[in-house]
Amino acid sequence: MYTVDSYVIYLAISIGLTVWVARTLSRSGKVFLADVFHGNEKLTDAVNHLLVVGFYLVNLGFVSLWLRGADVADVPGIFTALSYKIGTVLLVLGLLHLVNVYVLNRIRRRGLMETEQRPPVPPQGWTPPAAPQHA
Repeated sequence: MYTVDSYVIYLAISIGLTVWVARTLSRSGKVFLADVFHGNEKLTDAVNHLLVVGFYLVNLGFVSLWLRGADVADVPGIFTALSYKIGTVLLVLGLLHLVNVYVLNRIRRRGLMETEQRPPVPPQGWTPPAAPQHA
């Protein structure tokens, strides 16, 4: 009897949370991406957009798959079903966020290692090799 109501509430909350998290991560993550890509604004914007689209696809796909479930017979059943489903959606959102941060941090560290491998001072001149000494 209350199954459709629980589905509507679940979808409204899950989609709202997904949109809010995606916007927050996009806005805050842009600064991090700019550092990862050394200020290349076009690349930063492109990667940020791709991450947001991927985030939406994965999360909304999961929310859709997670929609199915048991019949809800009463109002307490709505709260039980919603807490389980929304809690799982929140865990998936958090896990995807951690995976994104981990991957971007690896990219950032690789970029920092490349810049650190350059000599700190340009060469001052050339020294010829020493002549071999024979005994």
